[in-house]
Amino acid sequence: MTGAEAQGPRPEREDGRGPVRTALSGLTTRGRSFLAAGVAAAVCAYVLGQEDLLRVGLLLAVLPLVAALVLYRTKYRVTGSRRLTPSRVPAGAEARVHLRVDNVSRLPTGLLMLQDRVPYQLGPRPRFVLDRVEAGGRREVSYRVRSDLRGRYPLGPLQLRLTDPFGMCELTRSFSAYDTLTVIPAVEPLPPVRLSGEWAGYGDGRGRSQSLSGEDDVIPRGYRHGDDLRRVHWRSTARYGELMVRREEQPQRAHCTVLLDTRRLAYEGSGPDSAFEWAVSAAASTLAHMLERGFGVRLLTDEGGASAGEGADGFAGTGQDAAESAGLLLDTLAVLDHSDGAGLSRAFDALNGGAEGLLVAFLGELDEQQAAMVARMRRRSGVAVAFLLDGPGWDLTGELMDVPDTRERRARGLREAGWTVVDVDRGAALPELWRRAAGRPYEPDRVTVPGQGG
Repeated sequence: MTGAEAQGPRPEREDGRGPVRTALSGLTTRGRSFLAAGVAAAVCAYVLGQEDLLRVGLLLAVLPLVAALVLYRTKYRVTGSRRLTPSRVPAGAEARVHLRVDNVSRLPTGLLMLQDRVPYQLGPRPRFVLDRVEAGGRREVSYRVRSDLRGRYPLGPLQLRLTDPFGMCELTRSFSAYDTLTVIPAVEPLPPVRLSGEWAGYGDGRGRSQSLSGEDDVIPRGYRHGDDLRRVHWRSTARYGELMVRREEQPQRAHCTVLLDTRRLAYEGSGPDSAFEWAVSAAASTLAHMLERGFGVRLLTDEGGASAGEGADGFAGTGQDAAESAGLLLDTLAVLDHSDGAGLSRAFDALNGGAEGLLVAFLGELDEQQAAMVARMRRRSGVAVAFLLDGPGWDLTGELMDVPDTRERRARGLREAGWTVVDVDRGAALPELWRRAAGRPYEPDRVTVPGQGG
């Protein structure tokens, strides 16, 4: 949850208008009509010499002016706060915004109209009418927002519209604080399968390796209470004259690099159902899945590293760091957009300088040069899996186009270089493709009903 509080309200003077012009600009249609009718009646009374009509005209003209002056000079001490539940939501999910208005003055307020500014992607602008708020009283309202598109959306500032009892004048007073709603990519749970060649060990994402390999190269240490006597190194014990044991095998963290192709020319279409949005959501699901399994993960794009706050070996995937790392990566993916680059050379350079390990790539359409570069990336990784998004197959008209032969040649070239290639068509489910990458057929969840055979 996040919250913001602002003191106010204060009149808006965006164009530097004076108090008189500010008060008159708040006249409603009713107030302007009364003012125009009063002026017209006064002119007619002067021409016709009718004193009674002149009094009526003056009354009609003065009433909206007095209402505007009184409303402008009204000094309500009102505080407003906003609370998001939650402040980070997946695309397509709803968040609730709670608004609270407190009257901290000694006088009751009049009719208040509450309005919050929201981007059009989150829906219509919410408006509420609040009746008289007593001194020291409060009012709470809430509304829901939803977006199918990733991004960071500002909420606010909160606005109060004050009106007089006759509806002659209406002034807007604004708070200064605002909040931010983060819409992250949708994350799908992936099946716990092991990709071909993935390290084994304790857990699913770690391996063990000795510090040095040969018996003569073992670096012993002094015996400590509780050490296993089977680990005693007798040669070193005889040399140093005290009991020595072999050092324990050092755990080595497994690494996973997720490469996301963001080139604009590599994808067709736009919107929440486009190929690019599918790739972003798939990358987010892969990163979250690998963090849960204890991997150290790294996010790369065609422009190089994409994550701030990342360590030399990527983000940690154990303990409490896993949740924090997942949050940072999802926040990065929430605002990731197309790049104007034409190649994957920066990603290739970044992989050459990084640690070896599992490489999972989500790629758009590749030409011959970029396909050859992706094939060379395999040399720096133990296992490489490429999800190729078929551009023509993602045609948003709904008609599946023929796959060109060039795409088959690109995929065959990657397979020959050692990649595991999975073709992605529109509407494909990531868990099914993940099983296919591991060489297993897709097995939907089954429910067994007691008492029935089968």
